[in-house]
Amino acid sequence: MTTPNPTVRLKNAWRSSHPWIFQKLVEKPAQKPRPGEIVDAFDVDGQFIGRGFYNGHSRIALRILETDPAVQVDAGWFERKIGAAVGLRREVLKLDEVSNAWRVVHAEGDGLSGLVVDRYDDLLVVEFFSAGMYRHREWIYAALRRHFDGARIYSFADEHVQKQESFDYRPVYSEGGSPEPAVITEHGIRFRADPAGAHKTGFFADQRENRQWFSQQVAGKRVLDLCCNTGGFAVYAAARGAAEVTGIDIDADVIEIAKGNAKLNSVRPKFVQADIFPWLRDAANRGDRYDAVILDPAKMTRDRDQVIPALKKYLDMNKLALGVVKPRGLFATFSCTGLVSEEQFLDMLRRAAFYAGRTVQVLKVSGAGPDHPFLANVAESRYLKAVFCRVLD
Repeated sequence: MTTPNPTVRLKNAWRSSHPWIFQKLVEKPAQKPRPGEIVDAFDVDGQFIGRGFYNGHSRIALRILETDPAVQVDAGWFERKIGAAVGLRREVLKLDEVSNAWRVVHAEGDGLSGLVVDRYDDLLVVEFFSAGMYRHREWIYAALRRHFDGARIYSFADEHVQKQESFDYRPVYSEGGSPEPAVITEHGIRFRADPAGAHKTGFFADQRENRQWFSQQVAGKRVLDLCCNTGGFAVYAAARGAAEVTGIDIDADVIEIAKGNAKLNSVRPKFVQADIFPWLRDAANRGDRYDAVILDPAKMTRDRDQVIPALKKYLDMNKLALGVVKPRGLFATFSCTGLVSEEQFLDMLRRAAFYAGRTVQVLKVSGAGPDHPFLANVAESRYLKAVFCRVLD
């Protein structure tokens, strides 16, 4: 017989389908569940809201996973949810035909709040964003192994997440020690994905379609990849026939990985370790101009109070980047700061063009690939903004 879940109650009625319920709306339970424990949630009138993770230490007190009172959140539930996510990628999106690197689980977008799983060939990288997913990790691993037989699994949680969610977790690799990087292929281009390195879960698979589209525009062109990280756009551009490619990043470690990715594809972009702000000013003073420029900086902030300063930084770097694009050249600019909306990002671009004295024609606005779905009622899952433009004058 199933043991009843602990219960928590809200201070008011609940009329939302969003899976997050914040601490200020939840009554303090008489017997406090452990961080990440599965509970049944009821509103002030005793109406069942849903079943999910409770965390009295987190700003997000409840993460609702299941709204059918007859359905338990157990190992079988995780197996079904993860199976549905894998089915979307393999059977609907047919991503195996394009790449052996794709997002397996995209948190709320797949109904698994607080969990991200990326696949890099035979290596699965699991990132925990909630104490609940961390607490039930063995169920997650078992479900993943049913769909990726023989896969290596590397799991971790960022320090800021552990602090916010009140759990301690050092990275764990299923084979012991540190994971060997995986070599992945997308659209015929090869990269080394290293989850133990200094970037995300090992590789930015969310930009797959954006890299492909951009690279098809640059044959014979002079290309500049700003905040190039491990060289995704730069390597694609070089492999697709760009005449000259330069990648700039402030992080020396990722520059070395980028050089290795170039060698994997027998191409020779130039990679420079530098801060893009002084580098762009110097380039503009020299009169350097490029046929195509990519600007893909790291996340600017996780703090809602810092959105305005983040937009100011975006404005400054976009204005400088626009200054080195040739007339009728291509400019691709990105933001992975989830707290910055598409509307805010496009308004920033409008202002950057004005201050740079350039006329920008927007060709295409997109985001992450379809293996990063988001629910219409959970806008937070849509974090990546991608804007492709021509600079007319």
